[in-house]
Amino acid sequence: MRRTHLMVAALVAIVASTTAPAVPVGAATTSGSASGAGWSPQPPSYGEGSELNQPVTMSDGTVLRADVFYPTDPATGAAATGPFPVLLQQTPYGKQNVSSGAASLANTNVSYFVERGYIVVVADVRGTGSSAGTWGLFTPVQGTDGAALVDWSAKLPHADGKVGLFGESYMGINQFLTVAALPRHNPVKAMFPIIAGNDLYQDTVTQGGLLDLEFSAFYLGLVGGLNAANPLTTPLQRAGAGTTGGPATTATNALAEELQHDAGLLSYDAPALLTVERGGPQSYDGPYWMARSPLSTLAKVVADHIPAFLVGGWHDLFQRGELLNYTGLQNLAAQRPVLAPMRAGQPVTPRYQLLMGPWTHLTTGAGVDLTRVELEWFDTWLLGQTTPLGSTTTPLHLNLLDTHRWINTATWPLASASATQLYFGAGPGATASASDNQGTLTAAPPGTSTGSDPVVFTGASSACDLQTDQWSAGLIAAASADSGVPDPCTTDDVTLGAGPGALTYTSAPVGTDEVIGGPIDVSVYATSTTTDTELVATVEEVGPTGTSVPLTSGALLGEMRRETAAHTWMGSDGQPLLPAHAETAGSVEPVVPGVVTRYDIQVFPTFAEVPAGWSIRVTITTSDTPQLAPTLAQMPALVGGVYRVQRHAGAASFLNVPLAPASAFSTPCTAVCSPAT
Repeated sequence: MRRTHLMVAALVAIVASTTAPAVPVGAATTSGSASGAGWSPQPPSYGEGSELNQPVTMSDGTVLRADVFYPTDPATGAAATGPFPVLLQQTPYGKQNVSSGAASLANTNVSYFVERGYIVVVADVRGTGSSAGTWGLFTPVQGTDGAALVDWSAKLPHADGKVGLFGESYMGINQFLTVAALPRHNPVKAMFPIIAGNDLYQDTVTQGGLLDLEFSAFYLGLVGGLNAANPLTTPLQRAGAGTTGGPATTATNALAEELQHDAGLLSYDAPALLTVERGGPQSYDGPYWMARSPLSTLAKVVADHIPAFLVGGWHDLFQRGELLNYTGLQNLAAQRPVLAPMRAGQPVTPRYQLLMGPWTHLTTGAGVDLTRVELEWFDTWLLGQTTPLGSTTTPLHLNLLDTHRWINTATWPLASASATQLYFGAGPGATASASDNQGTLTAAPPGTSTGSDPVVFTGASSACDLQTDQWSAGLIAAASADSGVPDPCTTDDVTLGAGPGALTYTSAPVGTDEVIGGPIDVSVYATSTTTDTELVATVEEVGPTGTSVPLTSGALLGEMRRETAAHTWMGSDGQPLLPAHAETAGSVEPVVPGVVTRYDIQVFPTFAEVPAGWSIRVTITTSDTPQLAPTLAQMPALVGGVYRVQRHAGAASFLNVPLAPASAFSTPCTAVCSPAT
């Protein structure tokens, strides 16, 4: 198997300076070197104390609860005097679920930081865990809650007034919303969002306007399940047992509040899903989703001079958005448009970095010492140490899929990768596929005046593909790594091309090792017998024996095909590499039956090596089971659809992919991408 999945224990202002700040007077001292070339993690010097379920009253009177972990004198057990910076995390998954143990869930190693001179605060989001109130998906009040928690944390005993934000997934997105709600001058001096999205609607809620049902079902179950599974000791803790200064509630009242939380989760989940299914406002991108998306907050992050280290995965839920957060922050720091592609040679700042690994959502960080990187980041910006991270000129750290190589670079898209059009052609190709058409991909455009391939809307496709695992957040990869039995569908999705709802187009084998590196477009010209279409494009690399390794995919609902030209990234070939679709209610445009129509499908970005002798393939399907599911409102316009994909001179469908020789990437990533030692 060419790809393995590893498992971790886990379910507009220019920046004034790009160097780390001087060590502030009175800051906690560490043994980390003052030389960037020689920085190393300080040894554990403190014990750990805790005060659990501390009440924090919000502006509307709602009481949230937080666990506080602080350094102690190892000899006496008394609280160390510090002063110490504070690391804050807000979670909807039950704070005890993510803060217990030395190497706990969600890349939250509380003890590691406390023993090295940090106060750590983990708070329950309102309406979850031990916090009162009603939960909603990234409701704006959670940002103002976060701002209040920042202010409270900065004033804790022995705190030095500086706060760093950390956490993954929901806890990563929450960091951006918190910064947006803070005043201009605030205690937050660094953030470390792991696997956080950019535009939540286009990153996860839908793909190309099609409801991501698999992720929605997984996520809503996760939030409810983890809260329902809170330890039975929680009500006793909230009644005062094992806490310092906790509210004097009864165990009966605490249990009643737990039941109220569960009812609150259901009262949000059911109407939200019903609204989407019926084609209501939440079915489209717009104010509801933008108010919950980090994209809306990036300008505030830069204006407040808050450094941010991002972590993402090539098979993560937020695969698309993590790179857009990086480019957006770097662009804003350089006074460029937030949604523009970076320019080759564009100045970059080490204040904004991204580590992009070979991970799904649940395996993020496997194979690297992510906690060490996190410590170096906070040492840089909260303790004022001079570190390699604080001065790097290559702040983009990328894993090359299907290899053990990590490289450092600066701009995205990659300057060394050239946009290359590969046109759909008639079969049979050099490598057999399961599809009836077995079409080709060629660099030369078609010269014929006719040519097309029929494909039928089937409403279902083979589930043996990368998407099934990716959009379950990597549950299959996690189970496979745990059991030692690999998932065959992530290393060979050849069955995806079978049946009347699929077409494949495969290139000749490449002569030397090539790298696909960047955003990808698949432009399909097609007719339809219905007023809407569903097109899914999966890009694969195909071995000499026919093994079809899936790399990445994208989808587009035909009525959402209208593009936003100002936000579309164009390749050097004059064709889109990242087609941007508005996906708003006002952008809906029904398909005209029988008319050749162009569909530019945004395929999520990747960075993968195609070995010499292997081929590039794009598989077109009319469904993506079980990930994508047309809503009840969309289905009538799709049922019975027969499409003809055009491949002639007048309507030449093509794959536009950034290609570079593997030798173009010669700057290795060292300490940032290294495993734990």
